[in-house]
This record gives sequence, structure tokens and C-alpha cells, in this order.
Amino acid sequence: MEERKVPQPGMIYRHFKNKLYQIIAIATHSETGEKMVVYQRLYDDFSVYVRPYDMFMSEVDHVKYPDVVQKYRFENILRQKENEKNDVQENLKKEKIQEEKVQNETEKDEISGCNPDLLAFLEADTYEEKRNLLIAMQKRVDDRLINDIAASLDVTVDDGDIDTRFKSLLKCLDTMKKFESVNRLR
Repeated sequence: MEERKVPQPGMIYRHFKNKLYQIIAIATHSETGEKMVVYQRLYDDFSVYVRPYDMFMSEVDHVKYPDVVQKYRFENILRQKENEKNDVQENLKKEKIQEEKVQNETEKDEISGCNPDLLAFLEADTYEEKRNLLIAMQKRVDDRLINDIAASLDVTVDDGDIDTRFKSLLKCLDTMKKFESVNRLR
């Protein structure tokens, strides 16, 4: 007989005829010393039974019961549930790893996919350089780029058509450029 976990009080077992039982105790026959399993029905009248340990742990007679799928006469359903739980936890871990991979790839795409005009603008050292870059990229400017540049300058640009918003942003840069040169003289 294959080594199986010894039943413990409180464990739930399914009989091969699909009825549930709970282990009450593992006992010893007072006359023979034989190990016995004391268990209780979990249906109808909740009767208590005693069966020799070896019989309780034995395999189903598949010759007598050819249609039975269960391998053992009594199988621990908690172990089945633990296996199912472990499978669920393993699947959750795999899903989490997959989500992290997707998130990392998305972050890499966002970093590498950053608008090169915006990167150049952010790397410029002076407002004059930033202004010249903005003028050079005028034909490629869209609402998002205007919003991103405005945010980097800590200014707001009102909604409207692209040309009006571009001119408003350019005006902000002109003002900043003007004050930049004044601050340098101090």
C-alpha cells in the first residue's frame, strides 16, 4: 500500500460512493491492538463508525466497482482542496508575473516612446534654447506636446486650436526668456 498521510481528527474524507465523513480519532482495539479509525457521517443521522485502519486506507476494489474513479476507499477532500488552492495560487503567481512583465514592457515603451521633441525641450538649458526648439518643432506640435511642455514650465495654456495654443506657449517662453536674462545680470 502506498504511503499516505495518517488521518487526523477533524479531517474530512470522501468515501468512494461520494459521501462525506469526518475523522473523530485514531484508536487502538483493546483486545487485538489493531489500529482503528473512528469517523462520523456528515449527512443523515451523523452516525459514528469504527473501521480497521488498513481497510479505511485501502484502495477501491476496481474489479467489484469498475466505474469508480476514486483510487482509495476514503480520500481526504481537504488535500484535494489544498491541491486546488495551490493550483489557484500558482496560477495567480503566474498571472502576477505576466502582469509585471507587461507593465515593465509598457513602462519601457513609454520611456523609449517618449516624444523626442519633448525630450530635446526638457534637456535644453536656457529658455532661449527652449524657445528656438519650440519654433523648430511648430509643424509637429500637437495638443499633448503643448500640454507636456506647459507642465514642464509650470504654466497653463488655455484650450483652443493648435495655432492659438502654440502662440500662447511661445509667449510664455518669451516672458521667461526675458526674465532669465534679467536674473543673469544680477
